[in-house]
Amino acid sequence: MEKAKVYFTKELTSDAVVKMYQKLGVELPGKVAVKVHSGEEGNQNYLHPEFMKEMVEYVHGTIVECNTAYEGERDTTEKHEKLMENHGWSKYFTVDIMDSEGPDDVLEIPNGKVLKKNYVGSHLKNYDSMLVLSHFKGHPMGGYGGALKQLSIGVASGRGKRYIHCCGQDGSYEDMFQQDQKQFLEAMADAASSVTKKFGKNIVYINIMANLSVDCDCCNVAEDPCMKDIGILASTDPVAIDQACLDLIKKSDDPGRDHFLERVSSRQGEHTIDAAEELGIGTKEYELIEV
Repeated sequence: MEKAKVYFTKELTSDAVVKMYQKLGVELPGKVAVKVHSGEEGNQNYLHPEFMKEMVEYVHGTIVECNTAYEGERDTTEKHEKLMENHGWSKYFTVDIMDSEGPDDVLEIPNGKVLKKNYVGSHLKNYDSMLVLSHFKGHPMGGYGGALKQLSIGVASGRGKRYIHCCGQDGSYEDMFQQDQKQFLEAMADAASSVTKKFGKNIVYINIMANLSVDCDCCNVAEDPCMKDIGILASTDPVAIDQACLDLIKKSDDPGRDHFLERVSSRQGEHTIDAAEELGIGTKEYELIEV
């Protein structure tokens, strides 16, 4: 497989997000789903809708999310929609909680390492293309959160999230935290592969490396960022863009680098990237093109 192209800029502005998308030379067709992280109530690190506004409007996109598998302000559609209003998403955009109506759609994964199917919000079928607009940061379970996590846990329904966490079982909330870590990471890669297969070439990825906390935007009490902001990356390859983000952190001389990387390594986070590459949805070999 030839090297993937990953575009990178140190500029962190709304206009720069659009410029990075334009560098990809892709026009997403039809109805565009824009996958973001809405941010749990109380979280201070999530990227606000004002920063995303220019990009979402450029592709005439609909903000899409799915309900969570744990208690909080996003575990039911009613609460999630209220949070989307409180966080400003509904002020600027059409917002679609994709699993607000059942039954879930099922995406088959015949070659999955752990999963053979993925439960996603029933509204996913209404979209022709997807922009995965990720806030790159750490994560308490996956080690890090980027494009691959958005594709997997992010697009999965509430039931689907539990199914991924429970490695192919319809487990309880408690079961989600008792699984083999590598199998869980492989299950995430499996789920991600099913979404990339659905959209084919009509999906692109932008990772925004700002507010670099070791905790995810799903945490209502999150650690403050431990590193300075790095920039924006864009690619048509989800494996390459996540690998490039981690490599930029590894090459950094920021004093918070080791703390961030400890979170990734302690959760074996890079195994998700390895598994996704083995599933054929991307490559870790990339060319970083600074803009």
